[in-house]
Amino acid sequence: MEGIYAPTNAQEPVAAADRRLSREVDLIRLTNPALAMRKTVARLALVCCLCAVAVFGVPKEAAHADWMNLTGAETAPNIAEITVLKDRVRIALEIYVGNLETFEALLPNDWLKKPARPPLDARLQEFSSKTFQVIADGGVELRAVLNHAEPRLRKDRYSPFAGMINPATRRRAPEPPEDKRVLYVELDYQFSGRPASLTFVPPLGAGGVPAVTMGFIAYHTSVPVIDFRYLSGPVTLNLDWSDPWYSKFDNPNLKRHHATAMMTFLYVEPREVRHEVLVRARDLQQWIDLDLVDREKIEPGERADLKRRVGAFMRQRNPVSIDGAATVPVSASVEFLKITTSGLQLTDDQESLNASSALLGVILSYPVAALPERVSMEWELFPSRIKRIPATSIDQAGPFVSFVEMSDPHLIWQNHLLKYQDPQVRPVTRQIGIPAAVAMAALALTTIAGVAGAMFWCFGRGSEFRRRYAVIAGGLAVAGAAVAVVAAGSVLFAAPPKAARAAEIVRDVLANINHALLERTPAGVTKALNIVVAPESLTDVEAELRRALTMQIPGGGLARIEAIEDLEIQELSALDQATGFRSLAKWNAIANAGHWGHVHRRKLEFRALMELVRGSDQWMLGGITILAAKQKS
Repeated sequence: MEGIYAPTNAQEPVAAADRRLSREVDLIRLTNPALAMRKTVARLALVCCLCAVAVFGVPKEAAHADWMNLTGAETAPNIAEITVLKDRVRIALEIYVGNLETFEALLPNDWLKKPARPPLDARLQEFSSKTFQVIADGGVELRAVLNHAEPRLRKDRYSPFAGMINPATRRRAPEPPEDKRVLYVELDYQFSGRPASLTFVPPLGAGGVPAVTMGFIAYHTSVPVIDFRYLSGPVTLNLDWSDPWYSKFDNPNLKRHHATAMMTFLYVEPREVRHEVLVRARDLQQWIDLDLVDREKIEPGERADLKRRVGAFMRQRNPVSIDGAATVPVSASVEFLKITTSGLQLTDDQESLNASSALLGVILSYPVAALPERVSMEWELFPSRIKRIPATSIDQAGPFVSFVEMSDPHLIWQNHLLKYQDPQVRPVTRQIGIPAAVAMAALALTTIAGVAGAMFWCFGRGSEFRRRYAVIAGGLAVAGAAVAVVAAGSVLFAAPPKAARAAEIVRDVLANINHALLERTPAGVTKALNIVVAPESLTDVEAELRRALTMQIPGGGLARIEAIEDLEIQELSALDQATGFRSLAKWNAIANAGHWGHVHRRKLEFRALMELVRGSDQWMLGGITILAAKQKS
């Protein structure tokens, strides 16, 4: 059964199942740890997420976030992991304790109270033909061999919406059984030669209705053929022995999310254009000899050289032009990736990789001074079996998905952002020292003194009026000077600002620091920081910012701070030998970065001791120490 919901009649309450099986089965009870609190919190969060999706549609960040399987099949009571090897099919089963009767042939004799039962060989013969069938070409039924059976707790497979009520359909998304007990079984179905296809038939009841609810995933060697789906009837897998990547089920609904062996992405950001590529190492053999022909494994010791050669090759291909000018990448990074049930992941450096499925993620960087108006990439690499390459251009408005083809190999991004503002570093000039009344008084006194002086000049010598205006002008001039001194003193010897105004200054400075850290060269970062950091502190401050606020992401590159939230000034005091203040500040930063079509989006909490120095006309960061930094989500 394909879809979100499993048949409800396939599961029984644990108590009822135990009563039904008590005459035959005497299982060792396994303690199931309580996770009620964690599940309650998760459910509340996911209800909010589902409601937001139902009311507002898919949010921007979810539209291009890491891929999530929404079928819910990974939570099915019974799980089958099917792997087609060179000479056999290996099936690992997790059999729910409430469904043991269906798989009775696999239970050990000492688990049962039956006085006698057929020998294991006879039971497996019946199991292979009636319970879980694997059928090769020509209708040949393969015989199961039992390798291992033991009681376990089911594997914890993450499912983001398990148990939530879908607000659109008012139906509950499936969740794993409360009872985690399973019988874990490993079976081999051996075959000879290389069958063109294999058909898998799960346990069926009368009329072809599934006898149990079963989720499954399938691999050809180490290549995943599908993501988790429900196995609710016969399914046929067509096998490509020359390249298992292209093995697939005849049911078009049974496929993996990352189905294409080659993809290209064009990221356009304020200070950088990136051309990123996902490609199988095997597909690059057409243009560059990586010595992978007829190889099964890529060993850890040869990965560094392969990445270096692929990076050098990709620098020279798929030319990019920015605003009409041809350009070359300043850097090329290459990483080995693998497909998992939750999306792409970086591989362990010490991990041996399957040569057929090993993916390479390539990142080519093109720094720019400002967001360009037009970027064009010409795709040159079309393997013999691929004539159409998925291509995505991504900017601040989101992704735009298209294709490049041999007849039209160009991916073009055009700047259509109407409300875009370039993130420039600007001086922080918030005023705090001179009250408005004092400033107005000084201006009024100075103006009146000027008028009195003009009147003094206009009257003749010895005039009584002239003497009066001389006295008035002199007095007002003295008063204006006094007010000016008071105003200057209020700046030079001002007490720390109020917490609200200090928070505004700190927020402005942090925003400018984030803009400065967007620069892609060390010299560019230093030049930008020089606008908002006190010159005498620049070296120390820059080192601390690079240490604590520069966030690396998987695959290389830096995260970009989208927003500063919940800024709180916890302590505030005056500086000893300078005009300004010292503050203990706490804030949340929303960090965002994307690679190969998926987004790394994180919320981080920072706590820092900061010194803000008032110069002649602006505020500058005189010192910073990051006391704590932790990820919140």
